[in-house]
Amino acid sequence: MSKQWNPRKPTVELRPSRIRRDPRLIQREEKKVAPMSTEQEIWLGMTGVVLFAMAIALVTAGFSMVTAYDGGAAGPKNVARFGQCYNSDISDCVIDGDTVYVGGTKVQIAGMNAPRIQGAQCEVERSRGIDSTIWLAEILNRGTVTLGAAVHEADGRLRRKVEVDGEDVAAAMIAAGAARGPGSEARWC
Repeated sequence: MSKQWNPRKPTVELRPSRIRRDPRLIQREEKKVAPMSTEQEIWLGMTGVVLFAMAIALVTAGFSMVTAYDGGAAGPKNVARFGQCYNSDISDCVIDGDTVYVGGTKVQIAGMNAPRIQGAQCEVERSRGIDSTIWLAEILNRGTVTLGAAVHEADGRLRRKVEVDGEDVAAAMIAAGAARGPGSEARWC
């Protein structure tokens, strides 16, 4: 609850303002500043330019450090990112479960046989081929891809051994169930 104003209390008496009475009191003495010499102006201007250049350099260096910082992530810096060839314009992409483009060159991976997408004998093979393609892209994106020597396989095709950070891609695909060994006669349907 607030107190009510009691008009019976004496109020403060206002006196006439001295400023209105005596305008001389408002005027203050102005200090006169000596003009700068030409040499002082030049040095002051150069100092300003140097400070401005240093500020720009510091901002640029700070921005570079922030954008270049990788968060301490381990692993190779220039890892090729493999996408699907049907929706990618990059030179590294996956065609199907055992065929890729590396640096714009078509490579068939040695040591495995994957289900087909195009030319599949049934819908099950086509579906497994799509899964195999996705799995292959995931394996290739784990690290640095290296191509080995060309190998003639039992079916007469010339294929190349492919590794990701020293791990054989064919062995990884077979272990995941996304592909079979090169001599397998089992059907995908």
